[in-house]
Amino acid sequence: MANPTNSPVITYSTCPVCSSSNIKLALIAKDYTVSKESFEIWHCNNCQHRFTQDIPNESNIGKYYQSEEYISHSNTQKGLINQIYQGVRNYTLRQKLKLVRNVSGLQTGCLLDIGCGTGEFLGTMKAAGWTVNGLEPDDGAREQAHDNFGLRVEESEKLFQLNPNTYNVITMWHVLEHVHRLHEYIDKIYELLKADGTLIIAVPNYQSKDANAYGEHWAAYDVPRHLYHFSPESMSQLLDGHGFTVDRMQHMPFDPFYVSMLSEKYLHGNTRLVSAFFKGLNSFMGSSGNAKIGSSVMYFIRKK
Repeated sequence: MANPTNSPVITYSTCPVCSSSNIKLALIAKDYTVSKESFEIWHCNNCQHRFTQDIPNESNIGKYYQSEEYISHSNTQKGLINQIYQGVRNYTLRQKLKLVRNVSGLQTGCLLDIGCGTGEFLGTMKAAGWTVNGLEPDDGAREQAHDNFGLRVEESEKLFQLNPNTYNVITMWHVLEHVHRLHEYIDKIYELLKADGTLIIAVPNYQSKDANAYGEHWAAYDVPRHLYHFSPESMSQLLDGHGFTVDRMQHMPFDPFYVSMLSEKYLHGNTRLVSAFFKGLNSFMGSSGNAKIGSSVMYFIRKK
């Protein structure tokens, strides 16, 4: 349970996933990207979920995204880390196309990408013959998606106006952790997805080796933009309560390296590439045989 929605700050008295009151302070993390403010991260002993406490509500969160360094909105190539990110993304886009075809069993179909950013993934799917729709809260990112890929991307609120039983595949690439109305979104996604459709959710995993290595400096906490910090257990419990089941999980191989580079910068004030590489490699190697400890986890989800 949270405080009234008209409050500028949301404070949870129970876990936002399972509603358990068995919650406690886990750590305090800093917003290194925009505000330099610190935020508490709380832990649920029941479902192993973590969440950012005292978060700005939907009307007040926008200012925490206003940074040229926030790549999903700006598509910036400024700085070494973002240049590396851009190069890797070109490869991962091709892999995501293969992945969608594999898990859906379809060469083409109807796809919705929630939180599509500047449209690179949707542009890739469109070029491959898929019928695509995208939702994105940021005005500038929607404009870039239109200018670069000819995509008509809608505001996020349009989700609740889309027609039921429409999509073969719905994707959320590092988006669910940003969504204030968590349970409403999952319910609506269930309605939109066809009976044999596939939901793909990718989120950071605070139970990863790189998260353990960096603690409160772990870049994927990304407070306060990341409202939630999922574990495989809390993700499964969330989805189970809304009629979904996790078919399988897979780690995202490049994420531990990217996150470790950012974390080194937050911890030391500069990017120590050698240290970041070996910590990223340690996390990568551990999760290669066990997706549950991946830096970021992809969940492949179906209706029960």
